Amino acid sequence: MRLAIKQARKNIKSLDGGPFGACIVKGNEILSVARNLVLVRDATSHAEINAIRAASRKIKSFDLSGCIIYSTTEPCPMCFCAIHWARIDTIVHGTTIADVNKLGFNELAISNEKMKDIGKSDVRVVHGFLLDECASLLKEWDSLENKVFY
Repeated sequence: MRLAIKQARKNIKSLDGGPFGACIVKGNEILSVARNLVLVRDATSHAEINAIRAASRKIKSFDLSGCIIYSTTEPCPMCFCAIHWARIDTIVHGTTIADVNKLGFNELAISNEKMKDIGKSDVRVVHGFLLDECASLLKEWDSLENKVFY
């Protein structure tokens, strides 16, 4: 998670996207680390999507079974679906969708637990991991004057 936090912190300086980072691990191997690049690429360039793309390129497969994705904030519905389709076993996140909605981000207010229930997904979700460190990213972002919400 600390690698994801480090990536997210880059956006507080560069403003390439929101204060979001992700890291995909399989066993003891780090497959990818990524950050949100929505403002310099496209609306789908969330940290989780970028991490999935990089991990899939690295192992030359869409199938990321046995992997854990660490995300500084609870994945949005788009990212949750991509995680499910990539067959990632576990999501570990810090802050929640509700937390970023309070800041003004345009997230759909559908939690990962609700997505799991509706979609009957087997993805395991661990909430609140390194919560204080992840929340500090949102506080830093909120203090910026020139930030852009999408």
